Amino acid sequence: MVPQAELEPGERVLKIFHPDHTAYWRDHAWMAAGAMALGMGVLWAVGNPHVWTGAVGGLAAIAVRAGYLASDEMKARWDLTDRRVLGPLGKQAWLRDIAQVRVLGSAVQIVTAGGDKHLMKYQADRDAVKTRIEAAVAEARP
Repeated sequence: MVPQAELEPGERVLKIFHPDHTAYWRDHAWMAAGAMALGMGVLWAVGNPHVWTGAVGGLAAIAVRAGYLASDEMKARWDLTDRRVLGPLGKQAWLRDIAQVRVLGSAVQIVTAGGDKHLMKYQADRDAVKTRIEAAVAEARP
């Protein structure tokens, strides 16, 4: 879950981004609340007299997901170099090709001119990450 791309000659890492445990659990708490409400809403809509079981099911589903994915998600690392953003599983975006950087919850999404999308999940300060990447993009362009 770390960048695997080799740095080019002269390329240097400017910043390393790691996921934040607090952001991870906060995001899952919000997902659990949504899943609980959705489960209860569906059961109410179909006339089930035990609407409360939708809350239990929604909470259980997100709790299992959170526990199962935590070990992998917390290992993800993104490196910002003076030329690229490098991510896990071979993901990379050249700074000159980045068309948009936006925030989604605690995540930062990088969109390239070619339409590729990369999601840096569970960032402690998503706005600072976005600003840092945008500054690197501005520096990389002539």
